[in-house]
Amino acid sequence: MGDTPGVNEPSNEPSIEEQIAAYQREFRDLDPQVEQIVSALGRLNRRMNVAYGRQTATLGISNAEWEVLKALVVSGAPYRLGPGDLAKRLGLTPAAMTHRIDRMVSEGLVTRDRDENNRVRVIVEATPAGRAKWQEAMRLAAVFEEDLVQDLSPEERKDLGEVLIRLLRRVEQTQPDAGGRLSDLD
Repeated sequence: MGDTPGVNEPSNEPSIEEQIAAYQREFRDLDPQVEQIVSALGRLNRRMNVAYGRQTATLGISNAEWEVLKALVVSGAPYRLGPGDLAKRLGLTPAAMTHRIDRMVSEGLVTRDRDENNRVRVIVEATPAGRAKWQEAMRLAAVFEEDLVQDLSPEERKDLGEVLIRLLRRVEQTQPDAGGRLSDLD
């Protein structure tokens, strides 16, 4: 495994350095600096998702449910959206969104009712219990995230944030549909 602390997989996955060496052996045109960046970002994203999943599991919700609650909270009081709007915001198919909402209604995290002004339209709203779960998940996430960046100075945090936003904008400009998912994951 590689010499970089914290970069090796606890499993049998090769270190990023080993992966890059193998890629270069098979694909000589590879830019190792670019591959190091995208490999580190990919692994960091996976590990963060696992950590968030562990945290939300202690609260009795899944990452998927946290995503829905987050979208509802971000929409502002009274914390409600239509299922189609939720699906678009989360990059889900309508079928996946319906499945997720069904599960969350049965758990008391959201309600699903007809819009009083338009009986054809359905509204999904976070319940007080759902908002409380979201807030507790955010408290746990804030501790994890602060720990994650503890070794970065305020200037490094600012610079890293700006660089990551530039990379995100580049993907959004060149791949405008990349926010969605290719298939139902629920």
